[in-house]
Amino acid sequence: MDKIILLGYMGSGKSTIGALVAKKLHLPFQDLDEVIEKVENKSIPTLFEEKGEIYFRKKENEILKQLLQTPDALVISLGGGTPCYANNHLLLQEPNVLSIYLHLSVAELTARLLENKDQRPLIASMDSNELQAFVGPHLLERNYFYRFAKHTVNCDGKSKEDIVQEITQLVF
Repeated sequence: MDKIILLGYMGSGKSTIGALVAKKLHLPFQDLDEVIEKVENKSIPTLFEEKGEIYFRKKENEILKQLLQTPDALVISLGGGTPCYANNHLLLQEPNVLSIYLHLSVAELTARLLENKDQRPLIASMDSNELQAFVGPHLLERNYFYRFAKHTVNCDGKSKEDIVQEITQLVF
């Protein structure tokens, strides 16, 4: 096993949990969005605005493939939409990949997203009802792609430590 990939909807904790899993397993951690921002020397919202979503999704696929081809073991957190474009969901099935979907209910995701929605341009102006009405169908659309992960960890009501423990048990 040389790549551990965490995927899930925005607010599911991919980056936070990914960093904790990497630390516990003494592995490097890469947040795909952060790698893209570093390579492009622009924020994701700026990339979307200046070059468009198609450019971003191509770059996302290219960099994900590069990370998967590196010889070193590592933990990678994906953007919420990554599995849904450019056949990235098929990469979750590769033999050298342990892919894990961090699953949360719509209610839990909505509660988490409300706490820091100002940092997410897509939902910044939504109130709680609008947010829940957005998350439900959006999650349903993406769920098809998320289900290509080899494992699903239900995260509702669990502490970060419990989730990390459950993931590390999957590794061994």
